[in-house]
Amino acid sequence: MSEHLTDPDELDEDDLLGEEDLITDEAPDVAELPHPVNWNLLTAEELKVEWFALDRWVTWLRRTYGLPASVLPPFWHHHPELVWELSALHLHWLGAYDPEQNASAAIGWHRDFADTRARLRDWVAASGTRLDRDRPTRQAVWPGEEPAEPVEENAIADRGAEFEAFVTAEVAQRQQAEDDFYAAIAAEEP
Repeated sequence: MSEHLTDPDELDEDDLLGEEDLITDEAPDVAELPHPVNWNLLTAEELKVEWFALDRWVTWLRRTYGLPASVLPPFWHHHPELVWELSALHLHWLGAYDPEQNASAAIGWHRDFADTRARLRDWVAASGTRLDRDRPTRQAVWPGEEPAEPVEENAIADRGAEFEAFVTAEVAQRQQAEDDFYAAIAAEEP
């Protein structure tokens, strides 16, 4: 925490993180008010902001609570089931620790965090991601569907660099989808 802040109302999420946890980026950390995040509907710019904000918070969470890779693996961002769960937990934390919140909200968050850790263990076990390697979550093939592609494990060499490359690719893909959408609308106009 910053040593120069004296008013607790002046603290924000970055004050709870060590300097080594901060990822520099031009985008703001989080929206002014916590709000549900529908990862499927974010614009490219919103997606970038949310990815980096969630990653900073997940790093803080992992270090603060000493979470093992069986609960919070390094490649959590490759597994939608983990992204949705962690995103919901992050938003719950923001709400629970909001200065306007009831004083008992934090204990409610911790109670829910215990439930979430159990679900995270289940998700991690099903996904196959580990401390030193990752693979896509295996999907059951239903009758009539095409067979699933083979699943291969990848070694984790530099988690931070890989995360930034992952976000860059995700944002570029979302931007391309936006550009294609607006180009189609423009092509329809007389």
